Amino acid sequence: MKNVLLIDYGSTYTKVVAVDIEQNKLLGTASAYTTVETDVRVGLENALIELKKQTGISEFDKRFACSSAAGGLRMVAIGLVPDLTAKAASLASMGAGAKIVGNYSYELTEDDIDEINKKSPDILLLTGGTDGGNKKCIIHNAKMLEHVSGDFPIIVAGNRNSGREVMELLANRKAYLCDNVMPKIDTLNIEPAKKKIREIFLDRIVNAKGIGDEVLMPTPAAVLAAAELLATEAGALIAIDVGGATTDIYSITDGAPKAASVICKGLPEPFAKRTVEGDIGMRYSAQGIIEAAGISRIAELAGLSEEKASKQVNHLTKSTDTLPETGEQKKLDLALAAMAIETATLRHAGTLEEVYTTSGRALIQNGKDLTDVQTMVITGGVLLNTDRQAELAGYAKYNDKEPQSLRPKKAKMLIDKHYIFAAMGLLSTHSKTAALEIMKSNILPL
Repeated sequence: MKNVLLIDYGSTYTKVVAVDIEQNKLLGTASAYTTVETDVRVGLENALIELKKQTGISEFDKRFACSSAAGGLRMVAIGLVPDLTAKAASLASMGAGAKIVGNYSYELTEDDIDEINKKSPDILLLTGGTDGGNKKCIIHNAKMLEHVSGDFPIIVAGNRNSGREVMELLANRKAYLCDNVMPKIDTLNIEPAKKKIREIFLDRIVNAKGIGDEVLMPTPAAVLAAAELLATEAGALIAIDVGGATTDIYSITDGAPKAASVICKGLPEPFAKRTVEGDIGMRYSAQGIIEAAGISRIAELAGLSEEKASKQVNHLTKSTDTLPETGEQKKLDLALAAMAIETATLRHAGTLEEVYTTSGRALIQNGKDLTDVQTMVITGGVLLNTDRQAELAGYAKYNDKEPQSLRPKKAKMLIDKHYIFAAMGLLSTHSKTAALEIMKSNILPL
């Protein structure tokens, strides 16, 4: 037997998973409230106590961890044009497991710098211009960033012809030069920036938060790795992770148009794509669900008055360790989860728009077409602690009320009933075979 411990320091709960990688077997799981206000190791120890009660195991051959504690990896992304380099910067950041807390285009202003100072990001990604193209904007922004406060590192991944000048302007800061995220129009090159983001996360951010040197990656990056691995067996899929602070959607498919008559607009989409809705979560960001969906719809789904629903949501955002106990509280959690899923998948999926040109009618696709996705995986505490998973997952599917949204139509629904998805992404860095076999045995149809 070769036992491995997999740890996920979440923003709300710390999850631990024990596996036997010789028999490709799940041994047990446990969780405890993340004690980020004091020392995350306390929450970990509480979770390990529960795990030992289940498995009798206290010693492990190896330990791997991921983290989104303390709000996860907070990033600011800066580009030139919103639909081009700024979008490429966001895709690089989210693909690396970050949460975008600020996204800026064109030339930064003094007000923008004030905002960035208030946001206090962990990392800033500065992009802009294709190689050999516009240099003025990224050089202006580098000059402005000379005056930003905080000691966060800056990754420069813009027009290669401006690299030396930009780095000289940022000589007094911790700055790193990477390949351009968009070297040519309609060409993405986000992997070098993603790699650097993760390196900085490990070298700087994790240690600063006192989490420990066993952390390999941000939690969202681990989930993305698990989704990519499962897709090798299941085909095109999407994964939905509703957390306490964010709702993350992952799609593993090219999302290309289904008909030759459809014209794609904007940048090509990455095959493995993650979007994170930092304003939508079950506890820290519950108020964001109300702002996105409206209190009237939340109240209607929960069977509560608007006043009562609003009061209870306000309580959840202040008492993030609250678990639903009464029937009323459980209905509210289900309503919040339903609207988190619907809003996040609408934002993630592409759209199809009918337009009329001088040549006649045309169909324009923006983003990924997910209508033919075969598999949908749902994970997250609220989705596991209810018997209405199929109903909640339905909010991620195509709906005649939003016919322009290219969401899945007939995807088979799988549930991560033991909350092991992130853990399997971690395990895949050590043994892809074990991770895939354990997922196939434990992530099952609804």
